[in-house]
Amino acid sequence: MTTTPPPETLRAPLVVEFPFTRSLGPVQSAFLTALRERTVLGVRTETGRILVPPVEYDPDTAAELRELVQVEPTGTVTTWAWNPEPRPGQPLTTPFAWVLVRLDGADTALLHVLDAPGPETVRTGMRVRIRWAAERTGAITDIACFERYDHTAPATEPTPHTGAFDDPVTTLTTPARLDYTYSPGRAQTRYLHALAERRTVGERCPSCAKVYVPPRGACPTCGVATTEQVEVGPRGTVTTFCIVNIKAAHTANLDIEVPYVYAHIALDGAGLALHGRIGGIPYDQVRMGLRVEPVWSEDGRYPDHYRPTGEPDADYDTYKELL
Repeated sequence: MTTTPPPETLRAPLVVEFPFTRSLGPVQSAFLTALRERTVLGVRTETGRILVPPVEYDPDTAAELRELVQVEPTGTVTTWAWNPEPRPGQPLTTPFAWVLVRLDGADTALLHVLDAPGPETVRTGMRVRIRWAAERTGAITDIACFERYDHTAPATEPTPHTGAFDDPVTTLTTPARLDYTYSPGRAQTRYLHALAERRTVGERCPSCAKVYVPPRGACPTCGVATTEQVEVGPRGTVTTFCIVNIKAAHTANLDIEVPYVYAHIALDGAGLALHGRIGGIPYDQVRMGLRVEPVWSEDGRYPDHYRPTGEPDADYDTYKELL
């Protein structure tokens, strides 16, 4: 009796990254523009509390807030946590402390980082001050970090500020990035090995008989394990789609001109649709029911996109359960 050894477990680094862009209201615009000018602004609530960073609505009453005030660039650490191994993109490349700092004149704390030689030099209640970035653009990173400051709090009140600046910052773009190592498990490992042979393989549920592509190792409806492998496709039907008008990240395999189309594609024999890009046809000619086939990547390990087969469109009744 012979047995087939399990496929080699796959592991690969995976990065999810996109730029997040938002417009700024009058309060956030003034706050970030002020940082560019080495000034820190807060907002006063109806009860007289000074919130830093400022918000546009009172967190307690939801009342609109517009009264801006200037606070000091010095403050007190209210709590902290040591970071011994900074990650790429964090404010400092050497070990540092995450700190909540209540700036002098403020009633709330600002989250930032403290440049300190070691955790033994950090404590709650220590006095700190802002170290400004050499080049400032109107972002929270205009505060390079906080540093130790051996002086007591000044006995001054926050001063009113109009929030008016030349060339105010009106939008903010922040990169969002997640780095992790992904292991697909046995079912998806078999699926990926089959793709390397230009085959698309799903797994059938022994209870409801649906064929899941890509397989997950268990039927999400019935909750039972799936082990029977079923080859599907390679052709399929577009069940629904969206037109993408946002430029993808600057990654070699994502440098696609907009607009382009991503679709749900029900491969022949599959019990649900998978996600794929449509190419070889103008974006405004993609439609539900379009019959497509895979165009493989240069290394032949996965479908780069799907293109029309030239067949007549599929009848709606043949794919309506797969929407």
